[in-house]
Amino acid sequence: MRNVVVVGGGIVGLAVAWELTRRGLDVTVLEKESRWAAHQTGHNSNVVHAGLYYKPGSFKARMSVAGNRSIVDFARQYGVPVEVCGKLVVATRDSEIPALNTLAERAEANGVPAKKISPAEAREYEPEVSCVAALRVESTGIIDFPGVCQALVRLLDEAGVDLRLDSPAVAIRARGNGGVEVATGSDVVVADGLVNCAGLHSDRVARLAGLTPSARIVPFRGEYYELKPDRRHLVKGLIYPVPDPTLPFLGVHLTRMLDGSVHAGPNAVLALRREGYRWTDFSAKDVAEVAAFPGIWRLARKYAFPTGLDEVRRSFSKKRFAASLARLVPAVTEADIVRHGSGVRAQAMRRDGSLVDDFLIETARDQVHVLNAPSPAATSALEIARHIADQVSSDS
Repeated sequence: MRNVVVVGGGIVGLAVAWELTRRGLDVTVLEKESRWAAHQTGHNSNVVHAGLYYKPGSFKARMSVAGNRSIVDFARQYGVPVEVCGKLVVATRDSEIPALNTLAERAEANGVPAKKISPAEAREYEPEVSCVAALRVESTGIIDFPGVCQALVRLLDEAGVDLRLDSPAVAIRARGNGGVEVATGSDVVVADGLVNCAGLHSDRVARLAGLTPSARIVPFRGEYYELKPDRRHLVKGLIYPVPDPTLPFLGVHLTRMLDGSVHAGPNAVLALRREGYRWTDFSAKDVAEVAAFPGIWRLARKYAFPTGLDEVRRSFSKKRFAASLARLVPAVTEADIVRHGSGVRAQAMRRDGSLVDDFLIETARDQVHVLNAPSPAATSALEIARHIADQVSSDS
């Protein structure tokens, strides 16, 4: 291939464009919004994950561990704010200790620097934390992911890459003699290859390109609070609960950001629009599409009660949200937190109701489609980009 069109201007799409450019290809990036990193990248917790949670040998495990190093190195090289501060994963009751031990075993298997510590040792890091045991993870960090994207855009612009905002992919056609044509509504981009990094719309872009993807994107909104300025002292770094191994989400946690603020969350509720950051954000098309998908009903039968109902209650109840945080830091009360926005996770789901646990990348002739890239995709963006560039190169 000589030239490639990348659909999607979040951190994964921009990283892919940069890696392809470094390998000598001509690249065009199409982003439907008027700014870069407008959705998942611009609405996440800005945590550089260590690779702790993921099944050994999986894409997530390998790419997160390697990505933890490469994204930090990139940030330091290009002046993006980053801090490797470590974090605590805390068991707040004895019944969580087996799951904490499993996390410690996964950390060792994945090459993540982590160690079990006592409650007293945990309080040396976080004086206000409550736990019966904890895992200290040294390589977790915080970073400005939108800042990473700004740095990538500068590099791409300097390299002469064709960067197009306000350019949605509205139609895609495979050319008979190879390559693709992508219509944006105002233009048609002709390229030897296509890389789909469209995040919340990745399955739709795949279908536009003639692929029948093995999974459907279902949007889940995660809502955040933050501690009031006079209560930020309660949290020194990052405090996470032991996650429920049957669920794809890590649970409500506390994160000290680069500016000193402390974010709390997220919960996880079904969004009523693919870019639905509030309950009032509603799309009849998106809701009808989810309702017609058999997988969502199978998932609902498994998780609606009590897990899903509890998440919805917490969405509407500041008191419940604060109570979840108080399990980790008992001094946090309802009066200490204020709302602070939300993000939407593009979760891939199969027809049988199972959630795709790993990164999912599918290919067709002259095409690569990233169909599941939730957290830790931002951490892993440069590694995902290398993997995709290898696939593009192998098709050349």
